Amino acid sequence: MDLARPDLRPDPSLSRDEMESLQRDIAAAATLDDDHGLDPSTVAVEEAASLADGLPPARDGAQARLDAGAGSADGHDPDAPVVVGLDQAFLVDREGAPDAAVSAAVAFRDGDVIEFASATTPLSIPYVPGLLAFREGGPILAALDALDVAPDLLVCDGSGRIHFREAGLATHVGVLCDAPSVGVAKSLLCGEPDEPTDGRPAGWRTPIRADDAVTTAEPGTVIGHAFQSRQYPNSGRVNPLYVSPGHRVSAATAVDLVDALCAGYKLPEPTRFADAHADAVKRNADR
Repeated sequence: MDLARPDLRPDPSLSRDEMESLQRDIAAAATLDDDHGLDPSTVAVEEAASLADGLPPARDGAQARLDAGAGSADGHDPDAPVVVGLDQAFLVDREGAPDAAVSAAVAFRDGDVIEFASATTPLSIPYVPGLLAFREGGPILAALDALDVAPDLLVCDGSGRIHFREAGLATHVGVLCDAPSVGVAKSLLCGEPDEPTDGRPAGWRTPIRADDAVTTAEPGTVIGHAFQSRQYPNSGRVNPLYVSPGHRVSAATAVDLVDALCAGYKLPEPTRFADAHADAVKRNADR
């Protein structure tokens, strides 16, 4: 897809100081209010698909209907927003070190998959906390380029505004593409929750506020939410997700959208499928 801000593309050859400076530019360019026209009900996934026997195929004829702008004969709404989940797996070299990223983009419309895409690209730098976009941003953009359908919402496995400079992977990719984006992380990079997160029931949420580690926001600013997407009955063993806006989505709406996309599993369906698709492509590459 065409980049709205190619000047902000993550460049892994930059020094750490230059990377952090570019992230501050990304944060300044991000829109952190709702600018999308999306409603959680229009992106909701009502029923989760089992992946026990592998990924289901994309909905038959979906792309043809998208290209033709035709109505759907199977009851699906052809005008529903397209939500694209993004995730990665990694190929390793003979020493067991990651040397290539397998990036997956899975597009959902009206609750079903309409397209799978992937790209395998070299890794240029090791993982550095807070600089994930410089390692994974380019590979993610390659997967988005492989998609035929245009996304209305990007859901990234990673942080958005919950980041030292409010410029996590979801923010960086969202600003580059000028697409509404949300970050969904499994661990908290920075910030402080208003309430303890352990053992909370499904549907519970609490704000995450900027602390001293966040250098671009006033302390106490809401930068995302801890969200308990599911929980085991009478157990409380499932940890929450950390949901934050990337671009053109507010913190409150970001968690509402993710809530609508979770259908009984911990992860929202688009990133759950992207994770499975990346793993499948990796297994085939390993053979």
